Amino acid sequence: MANTALQRPSGLDTAPLFTSLAELLRAWLPRQRWFAGKGRPVTDLTLLSTTELYPGCLHLLVRTEHLGPPAHGTAGTPAAEDCYQLLLGVRETLPPRLAHAVIGRASAGPLADLTVYDAFHDPKAAGLLLERLRRSGTAGPLRFERDPRVTVPSGLTPRLLDAEQSNTSLVYGDAFILKVFRRVQPGINPDLEVPRALARQGCTRVPAPAAWFHTSEPQEATLGVLQPYLRDAADGWALALESLGSRQDFTGEAYELGRATAEVHLTLGTAFPVDAPSPYRNQRLAEAMHGRLDAAVRSVPELRPHAAGLRSAFDALAALDSAVRPAQRIHGDLHLGQVLRAGQRWSVIDFEGEPARPISERRRVQSPVRDVAGMLRSFDYAARSRQPWRPEWAERCREAFCSGYAAAAAWDPREEPELLRAYETDRAVYEVLYEARHRPDWLPVPMAAVGRLADRP
Repeated sequence: MANTALQRPSGLDTAPLFTSLAELLRAWLPRQRWFAGKGRPVTDLTLLSTTELYPGCLHLLVRTEHLGPPAHGTAGTPAAEDCYQLLLGVRETLPPRLAHAVIGRASAGPLADLTVYDAFHDPKAAGLLLERLRRSGTAGPLRFERDPRVTVPSGLTPRLLDAEQSNTSLVYGDAFILKVFRRVQPGINPDLEVPRALARQGCTRVPAPAAWFHTSEPQEATLGVLQPYLRDAADGWALALESLGSRQDFTGEAYELGRATAEVHLTLGTAFPVDAPSPYRNQRLAEAMHGRLDAAVRSVPELRPHAAGLRSAFDALAALDSAVRPAQRIHGDLHLGQVLRAGQRWSVIDFEGEPARPISERRRVQSPVRDVAGMLRSFDYAARSRQPWRPEWAERCREAFCSGYAAAAAWDPREEPELLRAYETDRAVYEVLYEARHRPDWLPVPMAAVGRLADRP
């Protein structure tokens, strides 16, 4: 199986720094929200790249190895080997305002007796990082680029978002937001590639990148993207929960969200090559879904009683003679938390795809129905996250979303019921595995969908 973690280049001497940082990082990394190897101790750690952005601030790429076999390509399962991006500050004494960012005090090597901390929490470090992005240039293997048509002012006050996520985001002056990819894989990240392509097509549903940075060593990889910050927007998840809490209708918003999703899909079909329908695509897709279900059943015993019913969804997909619509680039991880509404207009964000999957897989062409299924699952998630459960709210939103999508796309995803059910089932299996690993208290939410999907004829 191909390895997707960055590899160390020959001749890179990081041994002295490793002496100072190895034990600190070995203990600190597994505690971070964005660390993929949950439940598997770090068995080895290697510094792949070290760049001093300014005195006392180090940019690092660190490769970790964990107990357990590699599992790339299975739903939500991290690899046994990963690469992470760190921005470390080093000081003799740390001010109280940064006490929460402490990683530890080095006891050996060149940083002995100095305090090491996560510099993304440091306004000074965050501000200097923005200054790098404001002008194209290099710092060691790091390259900073920007859209020359966009002006990013200097002196914007940074603040670190504390939302639970797999990356780190900094907002600058409520004007721009920088997403820093914590888990780094070789190649261009879709969250840079796709919005740039959509911007070239004139699509205004997606904020266009203003600047970005990447590395050339040890391999080419995207590290972060700066985009306009929609400060007056609310995310779809918060709006859905507000609707549920106040018992207000949400079908109008769901309908317009369906239209927005279709507009993005139509533009993606123009911006990137499409793959004509193939008689073997459904079989290959079903085989992959079966494989992910097999892996999930091994990890989450609660799935076993439903496995046969879930497999029937994949078998029905495999039995179709051919794919109905061309495969194309899609969002890849669409749900209510990935859309923003400002006024009456929806925007789509976060085109990174499922971070647990290899970038090469996230960049593949797929059916737009996968995105539709992801949003339908999200309506169900919202409805089940509030008590009492309101299944009728979710069903009305699901129907409205599909109707809005059909109105803009001139085809209705409900006309492909086998494909839609298979993608919903695959998504629910992914959700079960994710919740079992990260949020066990939420496991009943996707398990309820698993029961419904397994029993559907």
